[in-house]
Amino acid sequence: MDFKMDWITLSSKFIWGGVAALGFAALFNVPRRTLLTIFLLGGIVVFTKFLLLGLGFSIVMACLCGAALIGFLSIPFAHFVHTPPLIIYIPGIIPMIPGILAYRMMLGLIKLAGDTKAPDYNQVLAETVNNGIKVLFILVSISVGVIVPMLIMRKESVKNIKIIKKKS
Repeated sequence: MDFKMDWITLSSKFIWGGVAALGFAALFNVPRRTLLTIFLLGGIVVFTKFLLLGLGFSIVMACLCGAALIGFLSIPFAHFVHTPPLIIYIPGIIPMIPGILAYRMMLGLIKLAGDTKAPDYNQVLAETVNNGIKVLFILVSISVGVIVPMLIMRKESVKNIKIIKKKS
């Protein structure tokens, strides 16, 4: 794939990540003033994940970096939209949950439970365990990636954070 196509693909990932985050924001009934922020954070996180995957990072590290990024960005963004960071980062992080890997793991478990004498039993078992371990590590990396920045940056309430604005 050429360089221009990569940026087109990443741009579409940004847009669809933002749209997915907006969908979860609507599901959670967040305030309207936070929708643009949620769209941006959801897009940035998915963009970051796929950019890092394209650079050769593992899926677990890409999810960890994306989750850490949303953890760090949600504090100042929450300050500007006057809402708790939780309202912003939860809908933004949900599109990173590995649904397809969990689905493949469940299909593998169903196959394993149905026929233990199948000729491809060992291959299905290996793929199921592989997908399950990936899902586990991705979910742990997302949790750690969101929690650690919150613990580091959140020494006081969002309303008490002083953000220095550049004077024109």
